[in-house]
Amino acid sequence: MFAFALVSQRAEAGVVTAPMAFVLFGLLVSPAALDVVDIPFQTTFMNDLAEITLVLVLFTDAARIDLRRLNAQHSLAVRMLGLGLPLTIAAGAGLALLLFPDMGLWSACLLGVILAPTDAALGQAVVMNERVPLRIRQTLNVESGINDGLAFPALLVFMSLVGLAEETRGLADWLVFIAMQLVLGPLAGIAVGLIGGTLVERAVKRRLMNHVFVQISVLSLALLAFGGAELIGGNGFMAAFCAGLCVATRSRALLESIEDFGETEGHLLALIVFFLFGATMASQAVADIRWLDVIYAVASLTIVRMLPVALSLIGSRLYPATVFFLGWFGPRGLASILYLLLV
Repeated sequence: MFAFALVSQRAEAGVVTAPMAFVLFGLLVSPAALDVVDIPFQTTFMNDLAEITLVLVLFTDAARIDLRRLNAQHSLAVRMLGLGLPLTIAAGAGLALLLFPDMGLWSACLLGVILAPTDAALGQAVVMNERVPLRIRQTLNVESGINDGLAFPALLVFMSLVGLAEETRGLADWLVFIAMQLVLGPLAGIAVGLIGGTLVERAVKRRLMNHVFVQISVLSLALLAFGGAELIGGNGFMAAFCAGLCVATRSRALLESIEDFGETEGHLLALIVFFLFGATMASQAVADIRWLDVIYAVASLTIVRMLPVALSLIGSRLYPATVFFLGWFGPRGLASILYLLLV
C-alpha cells in the first residue's frame, strides 16, 4: 500500500489503477506465485470484512444520488439501469446455462446478478478524462453508483431460490422470508436515513456538532440502518442503500462528509478487498481455470453487457460510436467481489 501510494498520481494517470495493482500484488504473494501468504477466504474475518464494506459501499453510493435530477439530467443512465441492467442479468444467466448446463437455472441467474454491476473506479482515467463528453462521463458514474444497489434485491431473491431448491423449507416459509427482507429492510433504512439526516443537519446548524463527528456519523448511520433492519427481520444491505438515498435529501453537511469518507476510508477498505481477492479467490481461479471459463469471462465483459446497453439506448439519438463506448465501458469490480463473498 505504501509503495503504491508513492507513485499513485503517476500510476492512476495511466492505465494501471489502484484496484488493478492490488489484485496483482495479491496474486504475487499468493500460493499461485511466491506463496508468501495462504489466506482461506471462507473465514469469519473475510465474511465480516465483506459485509461491512458492502454496507458502506451501498450507503455512500446511494447518498451521492440526487433523485430530483436523476430523471431530468440522467436519462441515459435511467435507460441503462431500468432496461439494460435486467437484460444484462438475463443474458449472463442464459450464457451460463449454455456453457455450464449442470449449474441449474437459479445458480445461473445468481451468476448473472453477481457479474451485472459495473465499477467506474476501475477506469478513473476514462470517467475523469475531459475529452470524453461530460454527459457520457456522468452517465457512467451514475450507472455504476446505482446498479449495485438495484441488483441486490435480485441477488437476494435468487440466493433464496437456490436455498429453496436445496433445502426442505416450504414455499410459504420462503415467500414470507423474502417479503420480510424486501419490505422491512427498506423501511428500517428509510427511518434511519430520514431521522438521522435531519438530526445531523439540525445539530450542525446549531453548532452542536463538529466536523470530525459529522464524518464519524456516516459510519454510524450506515451501521445503524444495517443493524436495525437485521433486528426486525429485514435485510441490512437494502436498509443501508435506502438510508443513503434518504440521507442525501436531508443533510448537506452529511453529503459533504460522505464524499470525504468515500475518497479515504471507503477507498482503503475497497483496496484491502481487492488485495484479498487477488490473494485468495483469484489465485485459486488461476489454478483451476478452463477454456469455458475464459469464454464466459470475455463474453460477460463484451456482448453480455454491450448488447443490452445498445437495446436500452434505442431512440436516444446517440452516435453508434457513443453507444458502443457506453457498452464497452463496463468493468466489473468491488460489488461483484462482495456479492461473491456474500454468496
